[in-house]
Amino acid sequence: MADQARPVVLLLARIAVGVIFLVHGYQKFATMGIAGTTKFFESAGIPLAGVAAPAVAALEVVGGLALILGAALPVVGTLLALNMIGAIVFVHGPSGLTGEGGYEFVLALAAASLAVGFTGGGALALDGVVARRRSTATATA
Repeated sequence: MADQARPVVLLLARIAVGVIFLVHGYQKFATMGIAGTTKFFESAGIPLAGVAAPAVAALEVVGGLALILGAALPVVGTLLALNMIGAIVFVHGPSGLTGEGGYEFVLALAAASLAVGFTGGGALALDGVVARRRSTATATA
């Protein structure tokens, strides 16, 4: 039973985590704007804020879409987890694990990114489709 549910559960996790990153990245572009995001990054002491702000926003949008689609999962999962570690170090860490501004949610996103990134992505993951096509092509060659 668990083996049958696993691909669907991974699909749902991939979509949920991907949507969270996509929305947060989109907010950095559309709601806060890159200038506002840069200002916030500067106030948080993030090095090279003018470079980091658009890079983080793009990573969250592209990474979120990649998670949803199940594409390049190990790379994307790792990059998003590193992004969240940066958020803990520069923004949420001083507030502690729980409470206002705490890092519990950010830590959960880092862990979820790694878990989804290194489990194959479940049902309908592009990585799995590509791998199956390669193995079929290799077997028939």
